[in-house]
Amino acid sequence: MHVLTAEAFQQRVFTWFDRYGRTHLPWQHNKTPYRVWVSEIMLQQTQVATVIEYYQRFMARFPDVKALAEAPLDEVLHLWTGLGYYARARNLHKAANVVMSEHDGSFPAESVESLMTLPGVGRSTAGAIYSISTDRPAPILDGNVKRVLARLHAVEGWPGKTEVERHLWQLAEYYLPSMRAAEYTQAMMDLGATLCVRKKPACLLCPFEDVCTAHACGQEDAFPESKPKKAKPERQAYFALVQNDTGRVLLEKRPEKGIWGGLWSFPQFEDRGGLEAWLRDLSSDIQCAPHWAPFVHVFSHFRLTITPCPVRLRDADETLQSADRIWVDPSDVSGIGLAAPVKSLLEHLQSAQDVIQSTT
Repeated sequence: MHVLTAEAFQQRVFTWFDRYGRTHLPWQHNKTPYRVWVSEIMLQQTQVATVIEYYQRFMARFPDVKALAEAPLDEVLHLWTGLGYYARARNLHKAANVVMSEHDGSFPAESVESLMTLPGVGRSTAGAIYSISTDRPAPILDGNVKRVLARLHAVEGWPGKTEVERHLWQLAEYYLPSMRAAEYTQAMMDLGATLCVRKKPACLLCPFEDVCTAHACGQEDAFPESKPKKAKPERQAYFALVQNDTGRVLLEKRPEKGIWGGLWSFPQFEDRGGLEAWLRDLSSDIQCAPHWAPFVHVFSHFRLTITPCPVRLRDADETLQSADRIWVDPSDVSGIGLAAPVKSLLEHLQSAQDVIQSTT
């Protein structure tokens, strides 16, 4: 099988990109380091189709790094609601403040290394920001590029292993062109996202179909190797869906560290006993409705079974409200960050309330 030189590899990439590459994504226009940075953080572990709407809303509200740095974290998290992996949003906000305080508001895009000093920016993300926003070469190795290179060379082993990742970085550096850096970076990501996909890759449409080692062996699905599977631990959570006489719902701000860090959620307990003890301390005038059906929310490292527990609190004491505890109208939660299950449960509470009101 023919082995490509770096120049021949680059030529195939550019020929394919000129004809089939994506050139109309919102972050591909006015490619400032700030705009590219936001897009790259959003695209981590998230598909382009999902990101587009979030990105457009985010940029409309925070058109530059100053606006992002000055915004309350709650508002940043609110615009991130439903996108998942909320540490990304917290790091964006933290990094924006670093840019303002340590770089006089000018994004540090003079090198990959300077970009890597920002919270949440690793080597591949820094390379993408640098190459796309400055059109200067820097290798990247996101999930899409790992898949293309691992299949092309039948690189054995899980890319999370140090020696495997090192090999893939060497390949990424070897093929890197000195010209058209921004287009090359986008093209490599596009190849992995549109052709060399994880399941059922479109090999016959790939510009490397005749030189891909994995394809020649009929083992595309074997590369790259998957992360060794471990059974995900199971956890339980009881959510107290506390409503007062006006239908407002009690939410608590979660600790900065841990799942849903910094987001607003229902008071949460590991077991029914903890929930019941908390309710007894809360008030003697409460009405508990039957628990709703439990449902499972899957995190990257464990599965959480959530049991929603509706509670009506009569004559709610306003002293319950504090910096980390608020009453909200379930029909209007603008301006605060919510995890997807919490947002969904609030919508369900509002729907149930609307039904009651329509029948009275």
